Amino acid sequence: MHERFEVRGVRVEFREQKQQPTVTSRPAHVRSTTGRDSWRSEYLIRLQVSDTLVVISAVALAQMLRFGKIDYDGEVDWALSPGIGYTTISVAIALLWLGSLALARSRSRGIIGSGPEEYRRITSATMRLFGLIAIVSLLFQVDVARGYLAIALPVGYFGLMLSRQAWRKYAVHMRQQGEYQTTVLVVGARNAARAMTASFARDRNAGYRVVGVCTPGGTADADKNLAVAGDEVPIVGDEHSILEAVQLTGADTVVVTATEQLGHQRIRDLVWQLEPLDVDLVVTPGIVDIAGQRLEIRPVADMPLVHIDKPQYDRAMSFGKHAFDVCFAAVALLLIAPVMIWAALAVRMTSRGPVFYRSERMGIDGKPFKMIKFRSMYEDADRHLDALVRQNQGAGLLFKMRNDPRVTPVGRILRKYSLDELPQFLNVLRGEMSVVGPRPPLRREVDAYDGVVRRRLLVKPGVTGLWQVSGRSDLSWDESVRLDLYYVENWSMLQDLLIIKKTLNAVTGSQGAY
Repeated sequence: MHERFEVRGVRVEFREQKQQPTVTSRPAHVRSTTGRDSWRSEYLIRLQVSDTLVVISAVALAQMLRFGKIDYDGEVDWALSPGIGYTTISVAIALLWLGSLALARSRSRGIIGSGPEEYRRITSATMRLFGLIAIVSLLFQVDVARGYLAIALPVGYFGLMLSRQAWRKYAVHMRQQGEYQTTVLVVGARNAARAMTASFARDRNAGYRVVGVCTPGGTADADKNLAVAGDEVPIVGDEHSILEAVQLTGADTVVVTATEQLGHQRIRDLVWQLEPLDVDLVVTPGIVDIAGQRLEIRPVADMPLVHIDKPQYDRAMSFGKHAFDVCFAAVALLLIAPVMIWAALAVRMTSRGPVFYRSERMGIDGKPFKMIKFRSMYEDADRHLDALVRQNQGAGLLFKMRNDPRVTPVGRILRKYSLDELPQFLNVLRGEMSVVGPRPPLRREVDAYDGVVRRRLLVKPGVTGLWQVSGRSDLSWDESVRLDLYYVENWSMLQDLLIIKKTLNAVTGSQGAY
């Protein structure tokens, strides 16, 4: 007696007496990494070309703006070696800049199209180059025109960042079309494999597509699938049949989670066995929702130990963040004053009641405060809440309805574009909220928090946050909590700036707002 099934057109037989998968139609030397290698090589060439064009354009523009023409023949003031012109300096800086980007591995295959790490390496390479230029100029008394450098540095840096961002958006677009994919075989116990597969499914823009799972006992259960996020992922073997599963699925990356099933020696052997197949091996330490800046690999006794820094919520209460909040809120209120005046008049003239709605929210350490919003509901809306509780479409403890009858016509417009939340910048100036932070909860929500969820109260709630740019009202309760806790424990100013940028996109698209 034996079982048969097909994965991606390859027939596999599981014979009861051997409990070992047999690949019957794909030769061992045939690999399906051609597609991956093709798009990666093509993408890397495009990055190299765009980087070169940006750097050359930056130094050429700097020379033209500073000296009036691109082929300026003026000489650099250098007593040790007179006669060197600015065109020569420009060519040297362009070559050094491109070399610095290469040395920083800003086009490494492991980070292309991934975002933050790619941008960090570009920043590091650029700052090191111009720092080196400054040191050399000082030590060897080379008087390079400051205006020239003041133009070349920012133009080149922001040009590189913008071009990489454009290529990243292109990669995301291609991944949404089913292209630019990294096919993954997950190895690990069922629960660990399911969690890893769900993480990949949650961020489809990363382009990691799980095509199979190897799990202990997987051979015996080979006719079963692993249900993850509404999808069915085939179980194609166990921890002893990884190479056969790679051939079967055509995976170009093996991700090992819960490594106790393999052990250190088996993982080392697996690296050797996958190398001739040109298959990448990734080992996850089994931790989630820890930002990269909190992780550090420390080799000890020939073992790579992953050191995890303490949560960063104390930094989220720093003077720097508070100063940023106050300055940003003050500038924002000045810029949006005309919009707020229009919203206030529209609320006042279309329904009875006050212009502002003050709702109790729980702030840092569970301290209550009055959050200010433009009133978007009829004056007696709170009295009708009990009658609508059964129609709740919100996440967990949060009440939401797509077609809430208590919302006024003007209120629907305000909510669609989050205009009702603009007065919260006044709460920021009063020190009760931050520009970016966890969602401000109600008292009844906080009363139902367990010890884990209560960590949301370690920092000030925000006008916007990860919840705002990740789906808003469309999020599940668990996902909303996960995002808030991630923000609390992994705070950084760069993350705040990225969230603000994404908020503008989410608000203009009115995604998840009701």
